[in-house]
Amino acid sequence: MVLDARVIERAVRLALEEDIGHGDITTNSIVPTDKHGHAVLWAKEPGFIAGLDVAEMAFRIVDPTLTITRIIKEGEQVAKGQTLMEVSGSARSILTAERIALNFLQRLSGIATRTAKFVDLVRYYNAKIVDTRKTTPGLRALEKYAVVVGGGRNHRFGLFDAVLIKDNHIEIAGGVKQAVMAARQQIPHTMRIEVECESLEQIDEALEVKADIIMLDNMTPEMMREAVEKIAGRALTEASGGVTEETIVDTAKSGVDYISIGALTHSIKALDISLDIEAK
Repeated sequence: MVLDARVIERAVRLALEEDIGHGDITTNSIVPTDKHGHAVLWAKEPGFIAGLDVAEMAFRIVDPTLTITRIIKEGEQVAKGQTLMEVSGSARSILTAERIALNFLQRLSGIATRTAKFVDLVRYYNAKIVDTRKTTPGLRALEKYAVVVGGGRNHRFGLFDAVLIKDNHIEIAGGVKQAVMAARQQIPHTMRIEVECESLEQIDEALEVKADIIMLDNMTPEMMREAVEKIAGRALTEASGGVTEETIVDTAKSGVDYISIGALTHSIKALDISLDIEAK
C-alpha cells in the first residue's frame, strides 16, 4: 500500500491547523526569528518505524526551507536510542511542527510495531493478519498503511468496497441466506461477499448460498477448528473477535485463512519517540 501525498497533506494540514491556530505563542515569544537549530528525532524504545513521510510533511508545511535528513528507512526495525531523522533550519519552525510530526510518527510506528508482533506470532501458520475499520476518524488511510508497514494486510477500506454482512444485517434481513441473496442481487458479479457467522448452523446457511468468505465471530479455538473442517475450502475463513497476543496462536492453529484484529488500530500504544534540539 502506497500513501497518496494528497492524503498525507490533507491529514497533516488539518492537524497543524488544530494545533497552531493563529500562532505558536510560546515559541514566538521566546525564540528569535533568526535563531537556527538542529533537531534529532530518536526512538526511546525499540520498534518498527512508519510515518516518516507524514512527519516530514509536517515540517515542510510549516517551513519549506527546513533541511530534513532521514537516517533510517520506512519500515525499518530500530533499537532504543537510534536516530530516525534530523531537521535543521529555523528553530521556530522546528518547534512549531514538532508535536504534530511526533504525533503521527509515534502513532503510526506504534501500529506497525504491534502488527509486526502479531505477524511474528503466527509465522509458522497459514493465517494472515488483517486490520478492521476500527480506526481513528479521518486517519484510516494512514493507519491502514501502518498495518501494511508492519507486515499485516488490509481488510476492506470502507463500506463502499466490499460486502460484509454482519449480525445486524442478518437480523434485519431475516437470516443469513436472505441477506446473502439480497446482496448478490445488487452488487457487481466481480465483488465477493463475506458473512459473519456466530454458529455452525449459520455457516451451513452461508455455504448453501455460496458466500465467498465466512467470518468466524467470537468462536473458541475448538469451534473454529470444527468450522474450518466443515467449510473444507469452499470459502475463505476469517477469525474475528477479541484476538489477543495470548490467544492468537491457538486461533491460527484452527486453520483459518485470516485473523482480523481491531486492536491493531483502535487501542494502540504509540511508540515512544522524542525530538531534541540544539541551537546553532
